[in-house]
Amino acid sequence: MPRLLTVEDHRLEEARQRKKHWKRWGPYLSERQWGTVREDYSPNGTAWEYFPFQHSHARTYRWGEDGIGGICDRHQMICFALALWNGKDPILKERLFGLTGNQGNHGEDVKECYFYLDSTPTHSYMRMLYKYPQAEFPYRWLVEENAKRGRTNPEFELLDTGVFKENRYFDVFVEYAKADVEDILIKITAFNRGPEAAPLHLLPTLWFRNTWSWGKDLRRPAARRAPDTPGSLCAELQHWQYGKRWLLAAGTPELLFTENETNYEEIFKFRSRTPYVKDGFHSYLIRGNKGAVNPELTGTKMATHYAMQLEPGESATLKLRLTDLDPLGSMDPDSPMVGTISGPAHYERASGVPGTNDFGAGFDNVFTDRQKEATEFYESRIPKGMSDDAQHVMRQAYSGMLWNKQFYHYDVYTWLEGDPAEPEPPPERLHGRNKDWTHLYNDDVISMPDKWEYPWYAAWDLAFHCIPLAIIDPDYAKEQLLLLLREWYMHPNGQLPAYEWAFGDVNPPVHAWAAWRVYKIERRMRGVADRSFLEKVFHKLLLNFTWWVNRKDPEGHNIFQGGFLGLDNIGLFDRSAPLPTGGHLEQSDGTSWMGMYCLNMLAIALELAKDDQAYEDVASKFFEHFVYIARAMNDMGPNGRSLWDNEDGFYYDLLHLPNGEDHFLKIRSMVGLIPLFAVETLEPEIVDRLPGFKRRMQWFIDNHPDVPEHIEMTQRSARGVRRLLSLANRKQLKRILCRMLDETEFLSPHGIRALSRFHLDHPYEVQVNGHTSKVDYEPAESSTEVFGGNSNWRGPIWFPVNYLLIESLQKYHHYFGEDFKIECPTHSRNEQDLWQVAQEISKRLTRIFVRGKDGKRPFAGGQELFNSDPHWRDLILFYEYFHGDNGAGLGASHQTGWTGLVAKLLEQSGA
Repeated sequence: MPRLLTVEDHRLEEARQRKKHWKRWGPYLSERQWGTVREDYSPNGTAWEYFPFQHSHARTYRWGEDGIGGICDRHQMICFALALWNGKDPILKERLFGLTGNQGNHGEDVKECYFYLDSTPTHSYMRMLYKYPQAEFPYRWLVEENAKRGRTNPEFELLDTGVFKENRYFDVFVEYAKADVEDILIKITAFNRGPEAAPLHLLPTLWFRNTWSWGKDLRRPAARRAPDTPGSLCAELQHWQYGKRWLLAAGTPELLFTENETNYEEIFKFRSRTPYVKDGFHSYLIRGNKGAVNPELTGTKMATHYAMQLEPGESATLKLRLTDLDPLGSMDPDSPMVGTISGPAHYERASGVPGTNDFGAGFDNVFTDRQKEATEFYESRIPKGMSDDAQHVMRQAYSGMLWNKQFYHYDVYTWLEGDPAEPEPPPERLHGRNKDWTHLYNDDVISMPDKWEYPWYAAWDLAFHCIPLAIIDPDYAKEQLLLLLREWYMHPNGQLPAYEWAFGDVNPPVHAWAAWRVYKIERRMRGVADRSFLEKVFHKLLLNFTWWVNRKDPEGHNIFQGGFLGLDNIGLFDRSAPLPTGGHLEQSDGTSWMGMYCLNMLAIALELAKDDQAYEDVASKFFEHFVYIARAMNDMGPNGRSLWDNEDGFYYDLLHLPNGEDHFLKIRSMVGLIPLFAVETLEPEIVDRLPGFKRRMQWFIDNHPDVPEHIEMTQRSARGVRRLLSLANRKQLKRILCRMLDETEFLSPHGIRALSRFHLDHPYEVQVNGHTSKVDYEPAESSTEVFGGNSNWRGPIWFPVNYLLIESLQKYHHYFGEDFKIECPTHSRNEQDLWQVAQEISKRLTRIFVRGKDGKRPFAGGQELFNSDPHWRDLILFYEYFHGDNGAGLGASHQTGWTGLVAKLLEQSGA
């Protein structure tokens, strides 16, 4: 593919070379800042209760901002988002509502309907949809009904309340189009879908993140009313980092000004610092308090208030512009709205950029051009020949991933110590959450799993995000992977930060895998290999690998622990807590992840060794370390037991008790499939180019007679012997796949389950201290409280591990070829090679989103709106995980992050 292909590609190249900062502005505003660890200054880490939703409208945030369909600059100094009121809600809707982890019967959960429809990588064009009920929003009902439900009941969602019946809602589309780097056109279009006329108040809102109230930087930005241009009202913004900007609003809306300051009377029952506070627009509009807004038309928060009454089927469009062009000096002399202009800024306007007084054809043409450019860009990334519906799924998946970028700010040292202008934090915090991560200083735009449910990064989620992101923006993917390896993220001991609730938790070590995959994707896309990126990643990951070896292999046997390792409730016990039995677990997944880590590092070292022989030595180290892990996992010798159960033909965790007894925890789960991830072929043409590595490898093989048990050398090419490095050998692979491809066990119509359906009728139970611990098949939400109970690995389908299984099968096929066949599904008498098996699993996964012959998309479950209603049927939610039997979406509803891998599956396999 040519390096530069479309207009958007040119923008990406300009951004890469730092010629133009096309990515300075984007959808970096969070969708939930309240209830986060960053905003929690409580003694014991009760984040949900310390800063609840009820405070969010009136209380200033310390570390970030949130809003609906919003944008901000990459340092979140200036924010813009949409606020709404339907004339009935008790509060102005400035942010999305949802339940806390303690309110939801399955943990935290957003209770809104919104969709990311489009975005380019530079955010030159973006579009999202918010569905706003015309009836009073059922805040209390959602809280109370979910409180009545137990963990065996489904969640009570906004659609279940009936507020969308008879289409009594507004479709509100928010669109952005960049006329230039610092010149953003905004279009907000509201449709009345209901059968009757209905009132609607739209308040496009601009504000500054509060950086001045904490006693460290007293510089205060300001927005103030400015002279109007013909056809629009204008506000001038002054910020110490960006200088002057202007917000222009077409028409004659009411301009409102207040301060982004806490309403202390409302929250804490004592006097506020200013009469104009954060919830001033709420007080003005809903409570009728005319003194809540500043009559001098200045402040750190402003809104343009448009009030309207929409008839059935009627729509209204608002047009605004956030620009660095002086409005009076950048008008268009050809516009019928003005005769003459003056001012030097007029001559600085780029070609094709409409005048600041042009909210007509020139304004609309920018949107038309950007939409066309977005389509051209995705046509260059989406394979031709794919069905229109599959292309639609891919584009929405990419859009969701790009909308889930978020500015993330967290300085742990300052957070623990507190701010000069604020009360001293409780001393308990110095011994609590994240106390060992005082080096961590985050101030970046990061790819989030879900900007409402998980508005914080997670190390292993981020690695998976980067795979589909590399197809559309490899530079951003590389930046994300390097970011977590920076000194102000990675712990001095080499550990990667897991997530803000506990940076010291352990996620699976997939960073090397992601870096290797992104490197190869970019090489394919651009025809250029970024060796510098690969070297930077490799050097830092050497520290992380050493941390794993020193911290997670306590007995030095090459059998690894690691705790929950991202699989939440998959085990019999909480694997991150001390075991109720005493002793410890020898983890099949922990050991397998390290086997995979070795092979990823080996592959990178061999690639780098092509140009630098110094990498041959370290390649030898990872080759040998992998063999040691493979030997330990499959034959621990006289002082231990293998993690392979030859009777069952499956890998299990091993419980090592204080009295020296060992017991398999015979749970057929993803824990026993993860060993398949550790597989790599050493091709003779690579080995022959590296004589030092070849010589040391041969010596190791010759001096370790058991090595052939862990390295298959049955295949040859014209260049010589091909070597397969894998934890599971050919015989073990066949036995594992017999279970994995059995539809009564792991294989569902929609992918591979995280737990075998065998446990539906055969739950695994253990009696410990008079208490029965049990694991059984739960295809939907979790019935346990392990890790908050908002995720479930006991039956549902998860995209990240399914993606790795597909890739592993392809790697095995690369070695074995068409000679290795297996029944797929098991007992079907239909034999397939491993490439075909991988294709079959991929198709089952993509069918979750692509419309079937019955006209339905399985992710929607029983919600008929998504199947038949013309205003819903093309809207797609990329959930966190999916029902193990019917494919219905579960968990976080907007986790396009790793579920965005569906775009990569469609790209490589079609639909």
